[in-house]
Amino acid sequence: MSALAHLETKTFRRFTPPPRLTLSEWADRERVLAPESSAEPGRWRTSRVPYMREPMDVIADRHVEVVVIMASAQTAKTEVLLNQVGYTMDLNPGPMMLIEPTLDMARAVSKDRIGPMIQATPRLTEVAATPRARNSSSTILHRSFPGGALTLAGANSPSSLASRPIRDLLADEVDRWPDSVGSEGDPLTLAMKRTTTFRRRKIVIVSTPTTKDASRIEDWFNLSDQRRLHVPCPRCGATFVLAWEHVRFEDRDPTTAHLACPHCRGRIEDYERAAMVTAGQWVAEKPFTGIAGFHVWEMYAPWRTLADQVKAFLQARHSLEMRQAWTNTSLGLPWEAPGERVEATGLMLRREPYATATAPLVLPDGVQIITMGVDTQDDRLEALVIGWGAREEAWVLARETFYGDPAAADVWREFDGTLTGRFAFADGTSLGIASTLIDSAGHRTQAVYRAVMARRRRRVEASIGRNHGEKGLLVSPRKRIRLKDGTGTAPYRIVGVDQAKSLVMARLRVADPGPEYVHFPQTVGEIFFDELTAEKLVTKRNKFGVPTKIWSQVRDRNETFDCFVLGLAALRMVAPTPARFQQLAARQGRQPAGDGPAAPAQADTAEAPKPAPRAPWLPRRADWLRRGR
Repeated sequence: MSALAHLETKTFRRFTPPPRLTLSEWADRERVLAPESSAEPGRWRTSRVPYMREPMDVIADRHVEVVVIMASAQTAKTEVLLNQVGYTMDLNPGPMMLIEPTLDMARAVSKDRIGPMIQATPRLTEVAATPRARNSSSTILHRSFPGGALTLAGANSPSSLASRPIRDLLADEVDRWPDSVGSEGDPLTLAMKRTTTFRRRKIVIVSTPTTKDASRIEDWFNLSDQRRLHVPCPRCGATFVLAWEHVRFEDRDPTTAHLACPHCRGRIEDYERAAMVTAGQWVAEKPFTGIAGFHVWEMYAPWRTLADQVKAFLQARHSLEMRQAWTNTSLGLPWEAPGERVEATGLMLRREPYATATAPLVLPDGVQIITMGVDTQDDRLEALVIGWGAREEAWVLARETFYGDPAAADVWREFDGTLTGRFAFADGTSLGIASTLIDSAGHRTQAVYRAVMARRRRRVEASIGRNHGEKGLLVSPRKRIRLKDGTGTAPYRIVGVDQAKSLVMARLRVADPGPEYVHFPQTVGEIFFDELTAEKLVTKRNKFGVPTKIWSQVRDRNETFDCFVLGLAALRMVAPTPARFQQLAARQGRQPAGDGPAAPAQADTAEAPKPAPRAPWLPRRADWLRRGR
């Protein structure tokens, strides 16, 4: 084609009405998956993910204003949003915004997903400007195209959500958004306000759910018509909604996994599942009121075999965190904790005679590692010593109170008696405390840091509690904080208190000795159990209407509960995985009870040793490192 003919074709195309295509038809016709961002690069095929055909077409339906997709991980939900981006750029131009949980994630999506999609899809390459330093109309977070623009924003950034009209709002992973963006309110509500001037606005809300009754995507799904995929049985032809209860396997063997029809009880093999999903029909369980909702979960995806899913299920049974992650990311359902509160009376009936008022403590044979959690008050230290066995079976060993101002040395000398002590088994061997976490937030903070510095060789560290921890971790990697008096730095950890408290409360409900069960000695009484069960999990909505699960104190004192949380965090600090647990247990080993502590305490006071002054003639380390270059 000559240059003139190409120019004429490109010019007259501007005046040609766009073809009437659904979103799935456009994706099949134009979308190309880039090798940089897809495990299956090449032409997009909706037939590969047939369960997403109706959600995509509903998104492009002008009669539907809000579309909600509550989905498990790796089910192509983000690709659906990218298809909508491409469809809008090509056939339905207008201002749109894609919001990620953070601004950094928005930049990553722009670079790793949207950029490669535009470059790999010829039709989008023609219409969408590529960000360049000299091109002011397009940047990493703002891409212009004829008739509209795509803005990428972070739910944690007030400025990225403000002062911009939006016709199409694409909200990704809303359950990982903050409850409030600064002091301005719910970020989703703020973003939706930007669409009010458009008569044919489109709002797409997508996420993997998190905690029941505190999940944005669950709230929106409950407001929708709640569509679920009904699939036909290849044996009897009756339709049903695929659920985990239809999965069968024998003797914990994933290779025997198959489905059972709830109507005819017929056996359905894994290779028949893809045809069932392709023939499935979305059926709404509630009347349509302008919000279309879809629940998509892992069973629909073709790249996960039934054996893989059963294997993941069996692994998730090992711990509460794994069960929650499996429920959210595999089933695509919000996690509901086994119980929100435990009664003290039932726990008291479980006391065992490994320690009594008249006999000294004898370590149960199952104990392999010992940790201690310490809660600080203005006039005392509260400590709980816990023994841990395989798969985090726990034995309460000692509950101690050390009276005195934590800023004084005397209380820490008494504390050292427990810290450096040994706990004996019946055969005379013993174990010492492997790690200790001391609460440093709120009471005598600097004194706690000095005490931690003096005892760091015994794996004593300070802790700071945060509701969601750091990056969702129960215990963060070790950090350092400089003391105000300039005498040095103290090690500390950030503890995800919400997650840790949920774990402790769930484990108190485990009824049979074994993994995650908690044993109690006869030396603890009613006050101990009252403090251990002094909090419960309740759902509250903040001033912006966002539901949040919070721990509410129902008794005056909760020190034992806090100490147990810190004791669990101290274990995860040194043994975050089962493999590390076994390594640490083997390295410690049992020692004869008379051998004393494995290593002496560095100091017996709250004051950290002052560093020796540097000789003036010695060069700084940085100086001679530079000279050696």
